[in-house]
Amino acid sequence: MAPRRREGVGAFPRPVEPPITPKPDPAQLYAALDLGTNSCRMLIAQPKGSQFHVVDSFSKSVQLGQGLEASGRLSRASMSRTVQAMQVCRRKIEQHNVKRMRLVATEACRRARNARDFVRYVERETGLQLEIIEPEEEARLAVVACAPLVSTRTEQLLVVDIGGGSTELVWIDLSAVPRHERPRAIMRLHAGFHPPESPFPAAKVVDWISVPLGVATLKDQFSDVEDDAARFALMSWYFEEKLADFSPYNATHPREGFQIIGTSGTVTTVAASHLGLRRYDRNKVDGLRMTSDQIDRVIRGYLSLGPEGRRTDPRIGRDRHTLIMSGAAILQALMRIWPTDRLSVADRGLREGLLYAQMSADGVLEDDRF
Repeated sequence: MAPRRREGVGAFPRPVEPPITPKPDPAQLYAALDLGTNSCRMLIAQPKGSQFHVVDSFSKSVQLGQGLEASGRLSRASMSRTVQAMQVCRRKIEQHNVKRMRLVATEACRRARNARDFVRYVERETGLQLEIIEPEEEARLAVVACAPLVSTRTEQLLVVDIGGGSTELVWIDLSAVPRHERPRAIMRLHAGFHPPESPFPAAKVVDWISVPLGVATLKDQFSDVEDDAARFALMSWYFEEKLADFSPYNATHPREGFQIIGTSGTVTTVAASHLGLRRYDRNKVDGLRMTSDQIDRVIRGYLSLGPEGRRTDPRIGRDRHTLIMSGAAILQALMRIWPTDRLSVADRGLREGLLYAQMSADGVLEDDRF
């Protein structure tokens, strides 16, 4: 009888099978929630080719940052309103059986001294885990979401995201990128504003800034000024002062080859007013291009209406009438510094960027978005 060979002594080791990584399910749903200073908004979407299809959505003004400017804390009332809205979001997530999600909070939670207590309160009451993200990631995701609106003729791009508590500006140089590659180069910035060396043509982020002033916080700064026109002028110049450290501030850029993309409720409201829409239509607004003169005409119209006229104007809406002039002040400051005939209106932003980043990381999007 032949001797038995002991395993590992003079014998070949048994091959080790590599662990099986489950393939991502292209039919699964993803959720992205953006909790800002003023609003709580969520999208639930399914990957579809190189895009995604929105299955459900939610948006509510919760005014989380109300009183934050004075106290440095989130109030009990604002936290309670927000938790009620997030309970609706939780029910939608459960209803659609969503497993992949990212739920983020921005400027109000970055600034509040009791933000960590609030995050724990949300988890205790809803089971949802909020993540407070840094300004750079917020800006980066907004840029990625706007990539489909980048013109192939654009060489210098400014993306502006006017939020409730902060405004992010990102200046991108696309002049070294072949024209047909420019939108795709913007998409690659989801990995970081300064990605490692790559064989692909790269979009160069010249500078970016997060100004701690948005439609809610800027309004609060000048709430004691009674005259409507004077308050508007002060808000616009005050915002412009905060851009002094932004390196392209004093640069001279020709209108040709320069594009601003604006993403915010302010920009979409101005666009809807320009079009005379009494009922908002995303298909008519997203991607619309406006000139400086058209934007200025709308803003002058808002001023002539006065506070009461803006409150009843159906193009503005009751949720936004108290915030539209602070947002318009920011927009006017940008148009004063960088006049352009190619401002693109984006009804998209942080949520869309969150969805794209999740789906891209999971490999469920086809690589032919552009």
